[in-house]
Amino acid sequence: MSDYKGRGRNDRRYQDDNKQDRQNRRRNDSDFRRNDGQTSGSVSLSENQEAQERREKHSDLITGRNAVTEALKSGRPIESLLVARSTDSSGRSFGQIIALAREMNVTVKEVSPAKLEAMCGGSHQGIAALTAVHEYAQMDDIFALAESRGEAPFVIICDEIEDPHNLGAIIRTAEAAGAHGVIIPKRRAVGLTWAVGKASAGALEYMPVVRVANLSACIEELKKRGLWIYCADMDGQSWCGSDLTGAIGLVIGGEDSGVSRLVREKCDGVLSLPMLGSINSLNASVACAIVIYEITRQRSGIQAFNRI
Repeated sequence: MSDYKGRGRNDRRYQDDNKQDRQNRRRNDSDFRRNDGQTSGSVSLSENQEAQERREKHSDLITGRNAVTEALKSGRPIESLLVARSTDSSGRSFGQIIALAREMNVTVKEVSPAKLEAMCGGSHQGIAALTAVHEYAQMDDIFALAESRGEAPFVIICDEIEDPHNLGAIIRTAEAAGAHGVIIPKRRAVGLTWAVGKASAGALEYMPVVRVANLSACIEELKKRGLWIYCADMDGQSWCGSDLTGAIGLVIGGEDSGVSRLVREKCDGVLSLPMLGSINSLNASVACAIVIYEITRQRSGIQAFNRI
């Protein structure tokens, strides 16, 4: 009997302990549900969101030898061909793909295997093609758009803009301000990648973007068609002290080097912004936006306040 009673007391303590454990678990579960950021379900959701973002971010990538070959043959706009640095490019299939890309004036870039793996997130066979998220326009499309609006042409010329967020922001501002087109070079500049499309916030659907092989030659062509070309750079005249009405093109330089020497020499004038702080330059898209809206103000006949 005594043993039985002893076991009974132990059983009651066991039951009490189990009851306390159940209560603790319920409290913990409640806290777990309230704190969404710490739940295993939310971690899984976060990982899924990140995976989805990675897929969307690189939705402009075509991977694998056969897929890349067919994309090149189809005439689809290709920004660049990415080849893993350690890949033996002397093989027949690689040689044919690279030769085809160069024949179509597609830039071929060597990248580290780790970078290609991170971008593709799977089997890529050492090669991938970065495609444009939007078709490029022709120069005549810009002039046709200006004519349809009954306006003098207004174009933005990007000289070696490499940051996709800058190019996307420039396209967005250009569209909002009533410009008729954006011109970018094929080399040493970002093209119409996924990041550019996202940064443009939809403006890419309305703004013709032309890609040219030589900016200097392009500027000469624009001048022959009646445009005055100005660039935003250091040591120029005041951005608001020039006549910026009529047919006009604005050149904005790259993030690090600014407007290249040859392009600057082709311009009819140089516009500068006052730099009164400790730094001597602005973000490319910011500087471009300021000058774009001065051009728009003058072209629209909006009067500026003047105390004199």
